[in-house]
Amino acid sequence: MKDSGNSFHARHLKRALDYVMNPEKTQRGRLVGAINCQTDMAFEQMMDTKKQFGKTDKRQGYHIILSFKEDEVEPDRAFEITQKFVAEYLGDAYEAVFVVHDNTDHVHSHIVFNSVSFVDGKKYRYEKGDWAKYIQPITNKLCQEYGLSIIDVEDGSKEKQHENYKDWSEYREGSFVWADMIKRDLDACILQANDFSGFLELLSEKGYEVKQGKYLAVRPQGMTRFRRCKTLGENYSQEAIVERIAKEDLSFYQSQNEEKQAAIVKCYVKRYHRAKMSGLQKRYYAKLYRIGKLKKKPYSQVWKYRDDIRKMHKLQEQYLFLVRHKIESAEELVSVLDNLTDKKKEASKEKSKTYKAKERFKDIFDKAEQIRELDDAESCYQSGDTFFEDEHNAWERLNTELLAQGYSVEEVESLRKKYESKYAQDCKAERAVSKELSLGRSIWKELTVPASAEEKQYDKETIRDRKEQPVR
Repeated sequence: MKDSGNSFHARHLKRALDYVMNPEKTQRGRLVGAINCQTDMAFEQMMDTKKQFGKTDKRQGYHIILSFKEDEVEPDRAFEITQKFVAEYLGDAYEAVFVVHDNTDHVHSHIVFNSVSFVDGKKYRYEKGDWAKYIQPITNKLCQEYGLSIIDVEDGSKEKQHENYKDWSEYREGSFVWADMIKRDLDACILQANDFSGFLELLSEKGYEVKQGKYLAVRPQGMTRFRRCKTLGENYSQEAIVERIAKEDLSFYQSQNEEKQAAIVKCYVKRYHRAKMSGLQKRYYAKLYRIGKLKKKPYSQVWKYRDDIRKMHKLQEQYLFLVRHKIESAEELVSVLDNLTDKKKEASKEKSKTYKAKERFKDIFDKAEQIRELDDAESCYQSGDTFFEDEHNAWERLNTELLAQGYSVEEVESLRKKYESKYAQDCKAERAVSKELSLGRSIWKELTVPASAEEKQYDKETIRDRKEQPVR
């Protein structure tokens, strides 16, 4: 949230806090929490911190949104996860307000925090890549604890899309077709080139567009976007390519591809080794290739068939679905879909049942959590530090209340893990049934949708060809 000007520097921060704490979106304020400040005085306390350190201008605050998969998490659970995230990521230095909004199909939480630390007055600084290095790993860890979907991070250096989107994006772009083909062409040009400029010329002759900036990127014919060479592997960065041009030749590849064989003790066969090309011979053949005296291999046409490859993958999935369920007619397909629908309802009901059963123990879970938070203070008190006497009294009271309910802290922790494990299994079972049901419905949809004009014409031509065939 940027500075709004001298008249009211923190206008955007104030509006953000008012928006996220809207009672209509947070169950009348029940799903609102704060850390290092009070919810009803959060803005005033954030401004006091700014004034204390003389940093009332420039960047005013930050806003993080955690969004959960549709129907995968209850509002109270989302609030619990968000609270743990805020405590771990911001709890030591910044005032923050966190809320959960359940007024949409996707339960999501908002976190608004001050740009100035109340501890030392340093301003929060977001660097490129911090999402992948620090923020997403925390949310992934918490979601895994509760059996929820996560987002993979690519080596902590790049924000990676959700798996479903990633699969769809690669499926659309045909990445499974491009990567090997591009590497093959890069290897060929590295082998033939005398220097980096010659390498770029060879790529252009193969139909590639080349873009040189911070990173070397190429785009073959038919591909919609440029592909950074370094993403193909450590051997394809610009520095690695320059180094490979200098040292690689045919003999280098032959030595790399040699396979170790069992040693023969005695052999009387006279062996003849093919003579290796000299540096002059290699440059001569490379020149012949560039000027067109040697026949060039045609540019790969695989990209033309990526739609067919996608259709093949789809048909394979549908075929395996029919085989798994032993479907041989439309009636059997309808029966399987009804069965899968019932299974999905049962899985959802079982997941809800587990969640409600766990919620019945919420009181003792909360007490055990508070005891764990006070453990460090209790340890200091036991070591003789009377500063933590209040925390010691609270720790004793909570333990007494927990024992009166018939549980120890260890038993409560075991019970919590049991329910979280069961809930994670229920979620996994529900996702598996949903995926199978979606696949079956896609087959049924294709059966019920009228054939296109192109398909009808194909059927007519097929029938005509069969009629014209001679009878034997």
